[in-house]
Amino acid sequence: MPIEIGNQPFNERVDKGIHNDFMRGAVASAQDSIEARRQLAVQELGNWEEWRNHGEEIRQHVLQYLDYYLEQLSENVAKRGGHVFFAQTKEEATEYIQEVVKKKNAKKIVKSKSMVTEEISLNQSLEAEGCQVIETDLGEYILQVDDHDPPSHFVAPALHKNKEQVRDVFTKKLGYTKSANHEELAWHAREMLRQEYLTADIGITGCNFAVAETGSVCLVTNEGNADLVTSLPKTQITVMGMERLVPTFEEMEVLVSMLTRSAVGQKLPSYVTVLTGPREEGAVDGPEEFHLVIIDNGRSDILGGEFQSVLQCIRCAACANVCPVYRHIGGHSYGSIYSGPVGAVLSPLLGGYDKYKELPYASTLCGACTEVCPVKIPLHQLIHKHREMIVEKEGKAPISEKLAMKAFGLGAASPTLYKLGSKVAPTAMSPFTVGDKISTGAGPLKAWTEIREFPAPNKVRFRDWFKNREKGGKK
Repeated sequence: MPIEIGNQPFNERVDKGIHNDFMRGAVASAQDSIEARRQLAVQELGNWEEWRNHGEEIRQHVLQYLDYYLEQLSENVAKRGGHVFFAQTKEEATEYIQEVVKKKNAKKIVKSKSMVTEEISLNQSLEAEGCQVIETDLGEYILQVDDHDPPSHFVAPALHKNKEQVRDVFTKKLGYTKSANHEELAWHAREMLRQEYLTADIGITGCNFAVAETGSVCLVTNEGNADLVTSLPKTQITVMGMERLVPTFEEMEVLVSMLTRSAVGQKLPSYVTVLTGPREEGAVDGPEEFHLVIIDNGRSDILGGEFQSVLQCIRCAACANVCPVYRHIGGHSYGSIYSGPVGAVLSPLLGGYDKYKELPYASTLCGACTEVCPVKIPLHQLIHKHREMIVEKEGKAPISEKLAMKAFGLGAASPTLYKLGSKVAPTAMSPFTVGDKISTGAGPLKAWTEIREFPAPNKVRFRDWFKNREKGGKK
């Protein structure tokens, strides 16, 4: 699958994440600090719930009239001399971009951070054509240098690495000779990347929001790399998911403000870059040729269905930043470039239940993700809906679970069997019981007790206790 990272089974990925003490510490620290900053930033806006309602309104309106706004966007990009390509599949998208690269005889490509290009495996397809693809976002650059390690977070892709690990990677791969000081590491990366911008043939970016009214593309960054990627190479390609639209700049301003506050607790990012077609006559910078690739890749199948609201997502990762499950297993455990609660909803929709049926169960259903979502996606409800679909409609529940539920159904439906089962339960569980807790077990019980203890069944059944109590009261 295009969004897949790694090929380990889900349980193995989770086990690896749970036992990665550094990763868990890094994620917990980042969650705590980002959430604290987010709360301060949203308070400054006044009534945050009103802003959330407005954000939801904007996103739902766009999805309702998506065909209209996509057509308007396409027409306005074309009016300004740009080229628009609608790709139904990831293969169509990568083939179109490969053709542009071949026509330009391009050998070096610089990219700014983009989740949708990760989704369609764009780097791999271009490298297969003999191109050198350089990620210019610092986090993505670190991962690329480190043997193409996949991102583990929407906003902070290298969250799972510390500065000592980054220093070791730079030393091994880039000839770095200085300390693990973050300023020295960033400066070294900046020096390495500066020459790449100047010698690149093509620049490729993602898209935070496209403005239908003007045919503009908005990029939200903190490092300025997107400005260089879009202004220095002669050919510019922007890749966007078909839902990443706003009608006008007015709506864009609202969502950018909510995005930055929700993502990292900032009033505004360092850079909000707006690109409107190729360079006009008399302009001093910008591309000579501009291509906008609009990707479906399964999104139209979500429209109009029970999961449509997940397409409201603005990729802020606020849901991951408060998720207790993400806190303990990390982003790579999801096996998808889309991690956290929104990944647990989106990945099965784009990649299928055969690959991602476990992800909806990687949730406590506590609802924290829904509470912080700036566009009010009911994430915990969508996760629950996935569970319902997996069990009742897809029939993909594990065999052990099916048998256990069937046995429970038979026992609960028969007073005789239920009475017998409740009587033998304490004896049956005694080998695994210490005091009043079950701390070890076999089968599904083993997986549970590896994480937490399970209450042991009482030796005296409630019914027996209640009957004896009544007899004692009558006496």
